[in-house]
Amino acid sequence: MTEGRTLVLSVDRDDDIGWKAKIESPVIGREECLKAADGLALADPEDSDVNAIFSAVKIYDELIAKGEEAVVAVIAGNHLHMIEGDRKIAATLDDVIKDTKPTNCILVSDGAEDEYVIPIIQSRIPVASIRRVIVSQMPNLEGTYYILKKLLDDPKVSRVVFVPLGLAMLLYASAFILGYPGTATIIVIGVIGMYLLYKGFGLDEFIHGIINALR
Repeated sequence: MTEGRTLVLSVDRDDDIGWKAKIESPVIGREECLKAADGLALADPEDSDVNAIFSAVKIYDELIAKGEEAVVAVIAGNHLHMIEGDRKIAATLDDVIKDTKPTNCILVSDGAEDEYVIPIIQSRIPVASIRRVIVSQMPNLEGTYYILKKLLDDPKVSRVVFVPLGLAMLLYASAFILGYPGTATIIVIGVIGMYLLYKGFGLDEFIHGIINALR
């Protein structure tokens, strides 16, 4: 049996509970977490964060049943801006720790993206365990198509995919109309190359951080 109080923490890095269910984080306590999970399930029944929150509550119940002292909470970041969201997670976690006084943490995650915040959590409280929740699905072509469709419907993903493709096509069409088909190909390849380097080196997050600092 672990001594002290265990914080069972579900992290929603892209803030689906706020973006879809309009629920402000942090959410602390068993009943409040269940309400948050129900609200997100009604807003989007297929969101994997629903399963992560229910899993966190289940772990909390198991610890309580064994006679351990525990508390369950959900914290969220930002749906569109990861740097700003991670800062929000850090500040929110500080508030949760201050309110609940835990001595260790069990992190519940629905995927690798949420686990990027592990260093943030470990800098504030010892992480005793990490539970990754994976929803089993039929691996068929229809399921793959549906997953891709859901990703492209997400504005965070669609702006990354559609904006550069649309810009490249527009530049190609413009150069072709002006009578420079060879130049059009070079322009399109150059624009795509610059965009890939821009995303690959993480310059978008860096620039966004500078803008936030200036604000």
